Amino acid sequence: MKIILTQEVSGLGTPGDIVEVKDGYGRNYLLPQGFAIAWTKGAEKQVTLIKRARSAREIRDLDHANEVKAQLEGLKVSLKARAGDGGRLFGSVTPGEIVDAVKAAGGPTLDRRRLELPGHIKSTGNYPVRIKLHPEVTAKFDLSVVQG
Repeated sequence: MKIILTQEVSGLGTPGDIVEVKDGYGRNYLLPQGFAIAWTKGAEKQVTLIKRARSAREIRDLDHANEVKAQLEGLKVSLKARAGDGGRLFGSVTPGEIVDAVKAAGGPTLDRRRLELPGHIKSTGNYPVRIKLHPEVTAKFDLSVVQG
C-alpha cells in the first residue's frame, strides 16, 4: 500500500514522504491515527509543495536548533514526583511532565513526541534524556527525579 506521511513516524519517514507499507499497518494504524493519507496522483503534487516548504524551513531552523541545543545542555532539570520508601515512584514519569519541567527550569518549549527516554522512569535518580530537535541536531540533558 502506498501512502503519504502527514506526520513524522519514527523508523518510517517524515511529513511528505511517500512510503510503501503493508496493507494492514496502513489501513489499521497510520490512516485512522492521521499519520498518513492514501496516495493519489493529486496528493503526490501536494507532496512536492510540502517538501519544498519543509526544506526551506529546515535550512532556516538549523541555526535555531543549535541555539536550543546549547541552551538545553546547560540546563539543570529537576522533576518532583511522589515516591514511596526506597525512591520507588507511584506511576512513572511521562514525556509531558519532562517538557513541563524543562519549561519550569527556564528552558524552551519542546515537543514531547521528540523526546527519547532511557526506558520507563519509575524511581528517583538522574536520567539522561535525548531530544531530536532537527534531523541533524540531537540535544542531551540530565533529568533529576526527586521525591516531592
